[in-house]
Amino acid sequence: MMSYRDPLGESATDPPVLVCADLQCEYLAEGRKHLIADGDLIMSRCRQLIALWRGNLWPVLHLKRIAQAAWFNPASNLTNWLPEVRPTPGELTFEHPLPSAYSSARFAEYMSNMRGIRCVLLGFSLDETILSTVVEGFHRSHRYQVIEDAVACRLACDGDVAAYKLVVTRVISNFAGVLDRADLTRSCGRLAV
Repeated sequence: MMSYRDPLGESATDPPVLVCADLQCEYLAEGRKHLIADGDLIMSRCRQLIALWRGNLWPVLHLKRIAQAAWFNPASNLTNWLPEVRPTPGELTFEHPLPSAYSSARFAEYMSNMRGIRCVLLGFSLDETILSTVVEGFHRSHRYQVIEDAVACRLACDGDVAAYKLVVTRVISNFAGVLDRADLTRSCGRLAV
């Protein structure tokens, strides 16, 4: 286990906001370019954390990529939420056309109006949505933590997926805290994963 720093600090009194990034059918569809190799394992961890947040009545936000590129047809049912993590009434959803969630004007406005919150990120698109959102959020003084064992990315080039994920996670650690679920439990005290 590597240790990462949280460049913006952390306060146990801040309300944790769970941000679920791109939990869409596209990433688990067999034969698709964006298939996540360890998607089932990551999904089980995401389901656990989402259930925990919902059980504690903590805020949950959902990000949905709606890119206009030919490989990501927004009219396709592959852009739908995965059924087991579909947003429930009262949970905010934000559609973003570019990798960063801040490309959604609603998300950017929502985050600019929130003060003193810590966002905990999980989901897919580690090397796209999560990375770009964390970097842009850092420059806006928004605090993020990425749960490294509840995020995934496809392999963008030939090579080892785990090594690629490690490199992306190290880059992210320059802009956000990087924790695993056990670290999250310890840092919040009240969490039991």
